[in-house]
Amino acid sequence: MKYISTRGKAPALSFEEVLLAGLASDGGLYVPEFMPRFTPEQMNALRTLSYDQLAIEIMYPFVEGCVPRGDFTDIVEDTYDSFAHVAVAPLKQLAANEWTLELFHGPTLAFKDFALQLLGRLVNYVLEKRQQRVAILGATSGDTGSAAIEGCRHSKWVDVFILHPHQKVSEVQRRQMTTVAGDNVHNLAVEGNFDDCQRMVKASFGDQSFLNGLPLVAVNSINWCRIMAQIVYYFYAGLSLGAPARSVAFSVPTGNFGDIYAGYLARNMGLPISRLIIATNRNDILHRFLSQNLYHMAPLAHTISPSMDIVVSSNFERLLFDLHGRDGAQVAALMEKMNHEDVSIEPYRWNFARELFDSCAVSDEMTLATIKQIYEETGEVLDPHTAIGVYAARACRQDSATPMVTLATAHAAKFPEAIEKAGLEQRAGLPKHLADLYERDERFTVVPNDVKAVQSFMQKQLNP
Repeated sequence: MKYISTRGKAPALSFEEVLLAGLASDGGLYVPEFMPRFTPEQMNALRTLSYDQLAIEIMYPFVEGCVPRGDFTDIVEDTYDSFAHVAVAPLKQLAANEWTLELFHGPTLAFKDFALQLLGRLVNYVLEKRQQRVAILGATSGDTGSAAIEGCRHSKWVDVFILHPHQKVSEVQRRQMTTVAGDNVHNLAVEGNFDDCQRMVKASFGDQSFLNGLPLVAVNSINWCRIMAQIVYYFYAGLSLGAPARSVAFSVPTGNFGDIYAGYLARNMGLPISRLIIATNRNDILHRFLSQNLYHMAPLAHTISPSMDIVVSSNFERLLFDLHGRDGAQVAALMEKMNHEDVSIEPYRWNFARELFDSCAVSDEMTLATIKQIYEETGEVLDPHTAIGVYAARACRQDSATPMVTLATAHAAKFPEAIEKAGLEQRAGLPKHLADLYERDERFTVVPNDVKAVQSFMQKQLNP
């Protein structure tokens, strides 16, 4: 399997090279040259597999030729052995033919664990083989940071640097990052928003000279490994609910488009998905594109669903690549235009996207009302991101005969302020391994909203 850039000028790379490269040298994102496809007969044979067994079958075509199957099996089994629920990604019924897919049973209580626990182990595997040291750099709007730290901190081959927007993540999210002990873990609170953090990461990957030859590795969803791992749980849910004999619809809380893009790829691999619903908060650039064919960057709003407080959705470029016939030059021109003006695409391309995707923007008030409603109906406590997904699922549902699955992207205990605002008497408590989180010492450095300041900090830590 080779990987190509969405902007068409970077060389094709192997999985191992893409894992360590993250962003392509031409500024694009890597995607496979082709997608493996599963027939209905093959999918029927996969229906009885455990989560880790299914993950091996779905993902191995993407790593074949770089990681021997036996080694990959050990890595995947070790990854999902760290999850608290035996099903790894259990389905929970909310109503008739309506479900949540619980993706918060990993060590940091968010869906990011599915990809980042795997990514950390794969990076360590490759670096051990190469005897190579790297710096890992990522930006987080809340959940990516703690998952990346947990996935990578045990490797002697890495130094981890995570940027988060100062005072714009929940206290639990911040403490999950900043209370991790380790000389190779560095948390930077940037005096800006998530998009500022993400821009600094991209700029640093674009010019890595400040590291004096030390390679930089990405953990954000620009890294293909992140997307690859997220494809699996769409298959797991779909097969559990009757695929390939019947189709399934998914509602996905998303800000950076990575999680829902994985669903789009699962469909391309043969899983019968009838609808993918983009569920957003007030930062609704993706909803405006799907509903109006208008890509307009409005100012970022701070909401009770901070992991989705994103304006620039990086992974959207991967979908645009397909919508433009995989023409890298067209995508490069379009991305440049998007940086400084509103953009629409040709109606036939937009209509093609609307055949699969729907969208809904959900206010904080609607989110809180949904948290309360679901608790009253089922006794389940949803985090605000999942509540947005459930609201969107119900608002956009077209066919009650098709199972509707909302991705439950985080544990409610990570957002106690939102649960309290929703008026619930019962609040979700932190699990046992995080019970003392509020008593742990924090370690982070506040830095100005300036890429040079971030790079200077990294230089000092790497060259004391």
